[in-house]
Amino acid sequence: MKKHWYKKWWGIILITVLTIFLIVLTASGFYVYRAAKRINDNRLSPPEKISIDYNKIDKQTRAKIEGADNYWIGAANPEITIVEFGDFACHHTKKSFPKIREIGTKYKNNVKIIFRDMPLQENSLELSLAGRCAGEQGLFWPMYDKLFQNQGVSGADELIETANQIGADTARFADCLKSQKYIKQIQKNFSDGEDLGVRGTPTWFVNGVKIEGDVPLSVWENIINELLK
Repeated sequence: MKKHWYKKWWGIILITVLTIFLIVLTASGFYVYRAAKRINDNRLSPPEKISIDYNKIDKQTRAKIEGADNYWIGAANPEITIVEFGDFACHHTKKSFPKIREIGTKYKNNVKIIFRDMPLQENSLELSLAGRCAGEQGLFWPMYDKLFQNQGVSGADELIETANQIGADTARFADCLKSQKYIKQIQKNFSDGEDLGVRGTPTWFVNGVKIEGDVPLSVWENIINELLK
C-alpha cells in the first residue's frame, strides 16, 4: 500500500519548511505593521521641540519662516504663530483647510495663522495669483475658502466667476490675474519654502518648528493647548 506524499520523508521535510516559512512571514508582517504604526504615530505626535521660545529665534530665521506681504488671520501679537505653506490644488492641503480655519476661529486671541504660497501642482500658480488678486480687494480669505471648497476650478473664466461669487470687482480682478501682478511675491514664498526644506504641502511651522502633512484637529489642539500653558 502506497504512502501518501505527506507521510514520506521528503513530504515531511517540505511541510516542516513551509510551516517555518509561514511562521516567519507572519511574524515579519506583524513587525512591519507595528513599525509602520509607530512611525505614523510619532509623525502625528507634537514634536518635543515645539516648546521652544519663538521670541528667541533670530530675526533672520523668523523672517525666512514668516515672509512678508502675506495674508494672516488671528492675533496681531500672538503667543503662537502658525505658518502654512500650502497649495490650492493639493488635496492634502484641502483636507487641512477646514481644521486650520476652525483653529483660527477658536484661538483667534492667541494664535496667528500666516498663509504662504507653495504652488507645486499643475495650475497652482494661477490659483495663487487668484488668491492674491482677491486679497488686494480685502477678500483673500473668502477666496481661500472658495478655492478649496471648489477645488478643481481653473482658467481665467472660472476664477473670475469665483471672484464674482465672493463679491469682488471682477474687472479689476481679471486685470490683476492677466498681468500676474503678484508673481514676485509668490516666487519669494516658493523660494523661501525650498530654503526651509519644504518638499510637499501642506507644511507647517509652529513657533518655528516644522510639521509636515495633514495634521488631525485633535493633534492641533494638543499642540496649541500645550503651548498656551
